[in-house]
Amino acid sequence: MPVDVAAVFRSEHGRAVAVLARSFGDLDIAEDAVQEAFTTALERWPEQGLPPSPAGWIITTARNRAIDRLRREAAREDKYAQAALLNAQDEPVEEGPVRDDRLRLIFTCCHPALALNVRVALTLRLLGGLGTAEIAHAFLVPESTMAQRLVRAKAKIRTAGIPYRIPYDADLPERVRGVLAVVYLVFNEGYAASSGDDLVRTDLCTEAIRLGRLLVELMPDEPEAVGLLALMLLQHSRTPARTSEAGQLIPLPEQDRQLWDQQLIAEGQDLVRRCLRRDQPGPYQLQAAINAVHSDPPTDWSQIVQLYDHLLALTPTPVVALNRAVAIAELHGPAEALALVDALDLSTFYLFHAIRADLLHRLQRPVEARAAWQAALDLTDNTAEQAFLRHRLAALD
Repeated sequence: MPVDVAAVFRSEHGRAVAVLARSFGDLDIAEDAVQEAFTTALERWPEQGLPPSPAGWIITTARNRAIDRLRREAAREDKYAQAALLNAQDEPVEEGPVRDDRLRLIFTCCHPALALNVRVALTLRLLGGLGTAEIAHAFLVPESTMAQRLVRAKAKIRTAGIPYRIPYDADLPERVRGVLAVVYLVFNEGYAASSGDDLVRTDLCTEAIRLGRLLVELMPDEPEAVGLLALMLLQHSRTPARTSEAGQLIPLPEQDRQLWDQQLIAEGQDLVRRCLRRDQPGPYQLQAAINAVHSDPPTDWSQIVQLYDHLLALTPTPVVALNRAVAIAELHGPAEALALVDALDLSTFYLFHAIRADLLHRLQRPVEARAAWQAALDLTDNTAEQAFLRHRLAALD
């Protein structure tokens, strides 16, 4: 995809789908029309140049494509197409607590009739414009499995008649868990891209933080929304130090802390203190607190382990246990941490092997470390991560 079109796709795909979903009341129509518009852009923009408003061009073109399609289908007495076309022509102004189209799309996809993992995956697909492989990577499942989930989710929305509408206040509490998960997974894909040449996709990080701010504004009394925003700000503050000028990955212990964004750190720490005063700890608040400790040198590893103990009690997942093991390595040494890591079932997760390799290297077990570095290398499609792992392998020589 040419650079200009790719940049517009990354920044505007979600907005375009959200706008068309509001217009037509159908997610399939919206996504297909936006895809057709970007295909047309691929054909025209290289010769004609970027239009004055690329986002407006995409939305207008997609809207026209959708109307043309619906007119063809309505002519065949397709009652559903007739209804969608009437909805698009009428397009009444909806009222409700959520005014942002992209945030409304997230709440729509997070309907309680869908399983939580399906809500998250569907929103990543529609809002983030992520490919099936990228979403599968986020869920640690095969691509074919994720493809089936997305197809079934869209079918259920159609057959169950789940509407695209603005959720009202009464709908918000039961959907907030999925909404927060979606926003954080969008951020994670930006913070450590599952594929491509760049380690960081700043556009996704920025969009996730924007949505996080809207969620806090929408639900100021929801501590986990505040915690999520704090977590994203604190993690994003390290972005300038995470890669070298040549784009090479720099691990956290080796980063130049002077490059960290102090304004984001201050805002994130202030939000963490706000959460502490509420004393209603949740997973996002605890992760934010862990990152707040990292932001105050020297790192208090004892406090981080205690926070991970609380987090593991709330969310006893292998990934949380893996991250706790990293802290244990700093507090009690790599041998104790390796025993914890080896007990985890994360063989398809590249960071599992990368962390294990580092522990083996610190224990002076180079043969096993090499095998673990290679296993990690085989499991990542990100160019920056691959280069970092190859450098670690070469260092063993």
